[in-house]
Formats: sequence, C-alpha cells, structure tokens
Amino acid sequence: MNTPFTAVQITDRVYWVGAIDWAIRDFHGYSTSRGTTYNAYLVLADKITLIDTVKAPFKDELLSRIASVLDPGRIDYIVSNHSEMDHSGCLREVMGIVKPEKVFASQMGVKALSENLHIEGGIEAVKDGSSLSLGNMTLTFLETRMLHWPDSMIALLAEEDLLFSQDGFGMHLASTERFDDQIPKEIWTQEAAKYYANILLPYSPLILKLLERVGELGLSPKIIAPDHGPVFRQSPGEIVGLYGKWAAQKPTNKAVVTYDTMWQSTAVMARAIGDGLAAGGASPRLMPLGSSHRSDVATEILDAGALIVGSPTLNNNMFPTVADVLTYLKGLRPKNLVGAAFGSYGWGGEAPKQIAGVLAEMKIDLVGDPLRVKYVPDAQALSVCRALGTEIAQRLE
Repeated sequence: MNTPFTAVQITDRVYWVGAIDWAIRDFHGYSTSRGTTYNAYLVLADKITLIDTVKAPFKDELLSRIASVLDPGRIDYIVSNHSEMDHSGCLREVMGIVKPEKVFASQMGVKALSENLHIEGGIEAVKDGSSLSLGNMTLTFLETRMLHWPDSMIALLAEEDLLFSQDGFGMHLASTERFDDQIPKEIWTQEAAKYYANILLPYSPLILKLLERVGELGLSPKIIAPDHGPVFRQSPGEIVGLYGKWAAQKPTNKAVVTYDTMWQSTAVMARAIGDGLAAGGASPRLMPLGSSHRSDVATEILDAGALIVGSPTLNNNMFPTVADVLTYLKGLRPKNLVGAAFGSYGWGGEAPKQIAGVLAEMKIDLVGDPLRVKYVPDAQALSVCRALGTEIAQRLE
C-alpha cells in the first residue's frame, strides 16, 4: 500500500508508527528548541495491538504509518499508557476508525480518558502488575502514578524484551532517526536531561522507588521505547542510570546565578558573585534572563549545588522575568541546594527580600541575608558580592 508516511521497524514484531512535530517550540512553558515526536507502536502479535496514539493534528500521519504495515482495521487492541493529549488526542477518532475489540488503560486512565477527552465506555481497566495475553505474546503493566500523571503506566512486552516506557526516559527531539545510536550522544543526553529537569524532577522520590521496584523484579529490558524521542536499543542501561543519578539530586560544585537587570547594576553584581564563586573553586553558570529561557535554567539546576537569584526592584516587586522563573522553579521542587538573593535598587529595594522568601519556601538553604546595593555598585559593594560568591563556593566543597 502506498502511503505518504511509513513505519519504522523496531524489532521483528514491533513497529514505530508515531509522528514527528518539527514545529513545536513550547511545551507547557518548556522551550522545545528541537521539536518533538509523539511515539506510538504497533505490535504484530496474534492480537494486533497499538500502543498509544498521537496528538490530534497528527492522526493522519499515525494512520498512514500503520497502513504502511497493515490495514488499520486489523488492529484488535489499543493500549493507552497515558491519557495526556499528546498521546491520546486522537484516540477517540482512531477508535471510531479501527473499531478495536478492546481498549485498555490503567484504572486512573479510564477515569482520565472519560473526564479529559469525554470517551465514555469501551475502555477496560488493567491493574498494576497484571498481564494481557496477545495470543503469542504478553504485555505486563506496571502503574507509575504521578510519573507524571495519576493515570501513567508502563508496559513490558516480554517476548521482545521491550519496555514501552510512556513519558519515562523520553525527550523532546524531532528527528527522522528513530534510535539512540543514530543520534549524537551529546544531543540525546542533553535533551533527556532537559526533559527530566522540566517535567519529571518534582517526582524524583517516586522515580527512585520505581527504579528500586524494577530492580527487585529483575527487569532490564534490552529496548526502551518511550513516548517522545528516540528508542533506546544501544544504551537502555545508560538512560536508566542517568535517571537514578538525576533523581538522587546529589549537589555538585556548580552554582547557577540567574538574574535580570534594568540599568546593568544587578548584572554587574551577578558577575562579581560569579567571580567569587570561581575563585572559591565552584563552577558558576551565569544565566541572564534576557537571554536564558526558564527551562534552560531548570536544566542547569539539575546537577547544581547552588541557586543564586538576582533582581532589580520594579514597582516594589521583583522584575517580571525573575518572578516568572521562580514560580516555574518552585513548581519543579529541586532539592539539596544552597542559595542566595541579591539585587540593586533605587528606593525601597524589596526584590531581594522577596526572592529570599521564595527560596526559603523552596527549602533552599540561604547563605547570608539578601544582598542589596543602592543604585550603581561601587568597588566596595562589588567586593561584598565577590565575598558572597566565595562563601557559597566554600559551602559547596
């Protein structure tokens, strides 16, 4: 059958039939500078099974890729591992076209598909640890609640030693290459870290428990097939190891200094703090918010030991970009950080105090009182800034 989009063979009996989104540049406030993929998989078992669907605008691409392998009407089962709309947006339409015998989701997934997408009936709940016979093959389901939605689950196809990992071990990366070994390692590790930092970081304690459970079950799949980004056939153990490292959130000597400025006074303070950090043996990352996206700041924090935030005072408040990044980071709940607040002001000078308050709410261990400099910092003020950087560096040793 001639189709404009074709499937990619993952194993003898599993095909990738997803879609590539080259255009997307924002995903819930997270900058997706390399686009993304919405991965779906076709399992050619006795009971032909579709694992997940795609975002609604890409329905025809999904169906075209399926049709390059077989008539979509031959699909017997559909499994929805995650009800978020980038994976289920066209599920109802696909169900109407394919008319599968059964559709499966987690118990919470059945509820979410009903409430979120108004799919009423026709979906069967599977329990944590249960197995589904596909005739000559078997899917085993593990619930992964809040990784990163309440309905999330993963599915192991034992006969192919393949894990459909849903949003776990994924990344936002548009590419015609389907496998990790076809993409430069520095790119996929960077994008995987960014994905973890911006989506999964708040759930790190749950990830550690999941990895422990997977270890107790003796699961070490040869292939990990996530719902975004490449399929891991060469480095499945490596991406699992990275998740363990990121979830542990062990602090390093890296210090992230993020700030905005009006007349460069706060920027000069930031540079002096950075100089003090370097002199003290730390590794500073200065991230001016005029040129640094909030999601890149979050990514740098993933393996940092300190977060230092600066802002001028504008209308008795912190600068809007600083308020934005702090709101974003607070929701991601990074752990094990020391930090500080600083800023220049003309009168009032409330911003550093406000920043310190947010950092305290984030349970960041504050080094010193908020550092405030009136108007343009002179040599003495910059010396104090530098000393703050050195003090923080000593805390990171």
